[in-house]
Amino acid sequence: MSIISDSLKRIKPSPTIAVTQKARELRAAGKDVIGLGAGEPDFDTPDNIKNAAIRAIKKGDTKYTAVDGTPALKKAVIGKFRRENKLNYSTDQITIGTGGKQVLYNAFMATLNKGDEVIIPAPFWVSYPDMVLLAGGKPKIVKCTEQEGFKLTAKKLKKAISKRTKWVILNSPSNPTGAGYTKKEIQSLAKVLARNKKIYILSDDIYEHVRYDNFNFFTIAQILKLKDRTLTMNGVSKSYAMTGWRIGYAAGPRDIIKAIGKIQSQSTSNPSSISQAAAVEALNGKQGFIKKRSHAFKQRRDFVVKSLNNIKGINCLKPNGAFYVFPSCKGLLNKKTKLKTDTDFVKKLLEKENVAVVQGSAFGLDGYFRISYATSMKNLKKAMNRIKSFCESLE
Repeated sequence: MSIISDSLKRIKPSPTIAVTQKARELRAAGKDVIGLGAGEPDFDTPDNIKNAAIRAIKKGDTKYTAVDGTPALKKAVIGKFRRENKLNYSTDQITIGTGGKQVLYNAFMATLNKGDEVIIPAPFWVSYPDMVLLAGGKPKIVKCTEQEGFKLTAKKLKKAISKRTKWVILNSPSNPTGAGYTKKEIQSLAKVLARNKKIYILSDDIYEHVRYDNFNFFTIAQILKLKDRTLTMNGVSKSYAMTGWRIGYAAGPRDIIKAIGKIQSQSTSNPSSISQAAAVEALNGKQGFIKKRSHAFKQRRDFVVKSLNNIKGINCLKPNGAFYVFPSCKGLLNKKTKLKTDTDFVKKLLEKENVAVVQGSAFGLDGYFRISYATSMKNLKKAMNRIKSFCESLE
């Protein structure tokens, strides 16, 4: 009899973390590997945020806090939602977790029963389905095509809903595609959800501030008749370059927030007191650097999209936000190249040119691959040259 639980056997390790780890190992072995797999800003955490953490340490704010976050951070989160999204919440509608990932995991663990369905548009962030499986639920994957901008349509949402549907996940701008839902598109989905009053919406807004070309961010909780059924997750990792600080937060219905706190009280307990102090400064402090960094990301996006579209066999849409592109490699999967799948493409690219990317099938859509351009322009130029060389060698 195996010591490993059946629930753990239902899931797989994160493919994006696996690619990043593989790149590290190859570098350690002396290979000149360019890693384009990690979803992590290459910018440093701003000094005002670092200094807030240092002050907290010197003041002795190094003890346990309330399980689901300090009053100061909850107040800062409430201020953020009011200021940026015109949404009003009270402290008992806010939870703070050790990263947005924990908030999502806690939400599923707190709400899903065996057989409950969660509608997940594909391409999706790799962890959504596995979190649902761990919680005993059933992921219901809805494939969204390149022609649809990789976004869920009202028609497909309506068709996917069943009597067992408990959650619908929306991620905008998206990981892995960078696609952002317009206000009109959100309203179209909201009409379907308004008619299905037992379904809850999980809005993953972690890339809210990483957006381009005057794309106007709109979150579904702003449609007030759905606010009481929406859990909106966000965090400081992407916008403020604080991935290692591990702070995420969510706002939503009181009963769900309370249940999330109960789960957290028996798992990690409170997030780091130091990181919470830093997050208060992140949300309340100066914000001007966010636009400057988004401009740098935009320049990288434009370069990468143009470079990829100049490679025969590759096609790449221009995303609205985040720091990913999701190009198609379908034109290179044939008998002549001896590549059958996107996994073959990604594997050979790493072997031949030392460029690490992630296969599209890991995100629920075959024939694509994800590139993170959250790295220097120098690295991106080298990577694009190597990808072009690799693709041309297949002809």
